[in-house]
Amino acid sequence: MSTLENRISFPEDVLFHEADDEAVLLNLVSGKYFSLDDVGTRMWLLMTKHGQLRIVHQALLEEYQVDPQQLEQDLLTLIDNLADHGLLQILES
Repeated sequence: MSTLENRISFPEDVLFHEADDEAVLLNLVSGKYFSLDDVGTRMWLLMTKHGQLRIVHQALLEEYQVDPQQLEQDLLTLIDNLADHGLLQILES
């Protein structure tokens, strides 16, 4: 399981397409895909910009009025799901 201390990287064979307030991620090698709602899309955009989960968590706290622990749990659940689908890689800190 990931933690906020992890960094993440993105395989070159993953495509990201955003339409309206949703996005779809596709792993070209495995054919696995994942759809994101508007909050998940914002998380993805911040992850690709920063690569450090602690920074992503802090940025999201500034944008959304949410309990910090709930946000951490939601972010880490998304990260683990994306990693399970081969859509990102979790790196040790």
